[in-house]
Amino acid sequence: MIPIADNIPTHKKPIINTSLIIINVIVFIYELTLSPNELTKFFREYGFLPSDLLQLKVHKIFTAMFIHGNIFHILGNMLFLYVFGDNVEDALGRVRYLVLYFVSGIGAAVLQAGVTLLFGGVDIPMIGASGAISGVIAAYVKLYPHAKIITIIPPFWFAFVLPAWFFVGYWFLIQLMFAIAIPPTVGGIAWYAHIGGFITGWYLVDLLYPKHRPKLVHYSILR
Repeated sequence: MIPIADNIPTHKKPIINTSLIIINVIVFIYELTLSPNELTKFFREYGFLPSDLLQLKVHKIFTAMFIHGNIFHILGNMLFLYVFGDNVEDALGRVRYLVLYFVSGIGAAVLQAGVTLLFGGVDIPMIGASGAISGVIAAYVKLYPHAKIITIIPPFWFAFVLPAWFFVGYWFLIQLMFAIAIPPTVGGIAWYAHIGGFITGWYLVDLLYPKHRPKLVHYSILR
């Protein structure tokens, strides 16, 4: 499923969310200037290897969040961040949103690396913002469970309007199914990173949401 937009307006400009998108795009443009050998070296130097977890190279978790493997990788991640991130930033505030984003990314990397090490997986670099974005998605559905998401579902290629709880619930189910079906010894998509980021964001948003703020109002622009 491909989210296009939602019906929750924001009250402040999403400066942090927009900045994250811009930084990711800038890093990807830089990647395009590298030769294949330079790109491989870049991934290993700044991506997060499962073995880095044992060596406590925490800084590589943060650099890995801004690296993407190809155009489809970054387009998919930035689309999800664009649709869901602005509202979460609006609800939490800029500093708390940044905390949610990076801590979710840490939770994602730790779970993926831990599972890989436990089952003897390949020590290949993890890259991408999807773990952190999974935490943002979890926070979104917890804050706005009845929001409406304009969604394209291939192969139909026309828009559906789905409630956030259904969209995110289905998305999370897919992550679980692939995590179970595909052995962690196989490279490719880091399914456990998505799960780890989601679980982190799910619980963290309750701690970060300002207690003095009134209960969120769920707008209904889309019918």
